[in-house]
Amino acid sequence: MTIARRTLILSALTLALAANFAAAKDPKEIVIGTSAGPYADQIKLGIKPILEKQGYKIKLVEFNDYVQPNFALAEGSLDANVFQHIVYLNKFATEHKLALTDLVTIPTAPIAIYSKKHKSLDEVKEGSSVGVPNDPSNEARALVLLDQLGWIKLRANFDPVRASEKDIVGNPKKIKIIPLEAAQLPRSLGDTDYSFINGNYALAAGIKLTEALIAEKISANYINLVAVRTGDKDKQFAKDLAAAYRSREFLEVTNKHFAGYSKPDYQLALQSAKK
Repeated sequence: MTIARRTLILSALTLALAANFAAAKDPKEIVIGTSAGPYADQIKLGIKPILEKQGYKIKLVEFNDYVQPNFALAEGSLDANVFQHIVYLNKFATEHKLALTDLVTIPTAPIAIYSKKHKSLDEVKEGSSVGVPNDPSNEARALVLLDQLGWIKLRANFDPVRASEKDIVGNPKKIKIIPLEAAQLPRSLGDTDYSFINGNYALAAGIKLTEALIAEKISANYINLVAVRTGDKDKQFAKDLAAAYRSREFLEVTNKHFAGYSKPDYQLALQSAKK
């Protein structure tokens, strides 16, 4: 047997095995990656029961970073993931050449300022230390809120989605900005005067959203979403997953268990229609 013929046979076998593997996957099983905490809880309490009534099997895989869930989704280990907003998804997918897309937005815990040392923002002093997320999109959110508070001044016409420390043109209070991994910010409260903490990490650390000294008003850019592979967006499982989030049943779960979250437009519309 020639090498070329052997190569062709091996290639055919590989393709056949891949096809069999794809066919063997249960079309009614959805593997969802998420971060531990509220977004996993939303699935467990609301989405999973809805889809199980339709015959689906839901498997959750929890991650402790913002990197692996997108790689796992792109390579096929996950069918969907739930942890990020559109700014982060688009940037990550572009940089790593991943065919991922947003499916539906979800109730989102806002990024907010917390402190263990101070009871009010009015207690800020010259030289106060402020922890902020070190990933670009969430750092931008923190800097925009610092600018709104007057603690720093950002240059004219800055881009609120891409704001960075390079855009700071004034720091009247000589704020010490300390960029940290988002997941580490709850632990930083013992060392910083104030820290910006993403809602999911605050809740995972046992911090109540109501303990925030101030929370951002979430823009469309920063409301979290369900992501899927671009080629899967029109598949039945994706349509059913999106419909579960858009259901009145999930709105009731949101109102009961996730008070203080920013609701997506479809939930606000459902809520208004009920009145």
